[in-house]
Amino acid sequence: MATVNIHEAKTHLSRLLERVSKGERIVISKAGRPIADLVPHRSAPVTIGGLSGQLTYDDSAFDVDPDIQRMFYGDNDAPA
Repeated sequence: MATVNIHEAKTHLSRLLERVSKGERIVISKAGRPIADLVPHRSAPVTIGGLSGQLTYDDSAFDVDPDIQRMFYGDNDAPA
């Protein structure tokens, strides 16, 4: 694992990214203290419907909530 300072990272970003793309990890430091890591990107697969069959709800979930109605529209009985 290589360590570079911010100035070097800015100056040689393309070269550093090329090294990272080959699997190397690079630490960027400021005044000798590590502040960031350049690591190879790992994509995560996206699963559509991943919770299918694990969540349940009934039709009351779509009912109008009177408290929320009052928050948006106020009381119907209140004077205008």
